[in-house]
Amino acid sequence: MAALSTLILLLCAAKDVMPSSPHWKPTWPSYRVPVILPQSTLNLDKPQFDAEARLEVVSPCGPACHKSSPLPTYEEVKNYLSYETLYANGSLTETEVGIYILSNSGDGSRGRSRTKRQIYGYDSRFSIFGKDFLLNYPFSTSVKLSTGCTGTLVAEKHVLTAAHCIHDGKSYVKGAQKLRVGFLKPKHKDGSKGSNITNSAMPEKMKFQWIRVKRTHVPKGWIKGNANDIGMDYDYALLELKKPHKRKFMKIGVSPPARHLPGGRIHFSGYDNDRPGNLVYRFCDVKDETYDLLYQQCDAQPGASGSGVYVRMWKRQNHKWERKIIGIFSGHQWVDMNGTPQDFNVAVRITPLKYAQICYWIKGNYLDCREG
Repeated sequence: MAALSTLILLLCAAKDVMPSSPHWKPTWPSYRVPVILPQSTLNLDKPQFDAEARLEVVSPCGPACHKSSPLPTYEEVKNYLSYETLYANGSLTETEVGIYILSNSGDGSRGRSRTKRQIYGYDSRFSIFGKDFLLNYPFSTSVKLSTGCTGTLVAEKHVLTAAHCIHDGKSYVKGAQKLRVGFLKPKHKDGSKGSNITNSAMPEKMKFQWIRVKRTHVPKGWIKGNANDIGMDYDYALLELKKPHKRKFMKIGVSPPARHLPGGRIHFSGYDNDRPGNLVYRFCDVKDETYDLLYQQCDAQPGASGSGVYVRMWKRQNHKWERKIIGIFSGHQWVDMNGTPQDFNVAVRITPLKYAQICYWIKGNYLDCREG
């Protein structure tokens, strides 16, 4: 009971503060973000890399199922947020973490599935063409993984994606050891800049420039919980590149409640496999949510998994509008809702705990991760 009370205190301390008056612009809330720090690291045996890469995750556990799940204990949360790190040379480590709540005064900070079909009615996706769009923010933050998924640039050398693109819950996928990240670039080396504009559907041919991944972090919640739907809450991974990508990236942020999102909508871009070579953008309304997941019916196909889900809101401290990644597109769910079949596409929310973890993976310093 004491452990459960501690967890409830932890979750309450991470709640957002949001004005209730209806006339203000959608504003990024301030959060009291907990601190997640490594406690011990163990060397593991080298993985076999024998799993087949899956471009989507299918789960029968829907909103009601997740909402009725018992609240995890403090020890269970620590276990889920512990993580494995895979290095380019094939070595593997496991890191246990501690979770802490710091007061604001101490540190100076402020505190039955339908295979390959996720199109709902009219296909509302937009293919993004031409370097004027593809090479400009925010579309330029979307990258392609060599395992077939999508990722999003979240720092100078870091890419956020879905854990199932790297690990199937039991083993690392084929190609994970030599994982690469692809960046779209114009394809005209011979100086014939406009010679390939012959197809109105593809104004300018593009190619991928690839950068190798130095190391990959995957939370144990995905590895240990995938078989019983706990893992869906932890379907995210962070990749560190071997060299900086030199593009503008999108910051991560704590996911506000759906009712506080501008228009109740989310946005994301990915490399859907039914439109090879195209970056596909979409937006849609959030239909439901749990503490860890957003349920929506954004049109998507396998390959879009790992896309960063973002919104644009007002940043009060900087007096400007700012886009932030608030979730990671995971996959498809077929749910029985009161005897009526209903399907959703699901995104993993960046909660205060996940923000603290991912931010620490990026920065290596919890003092830079105190505000979500």
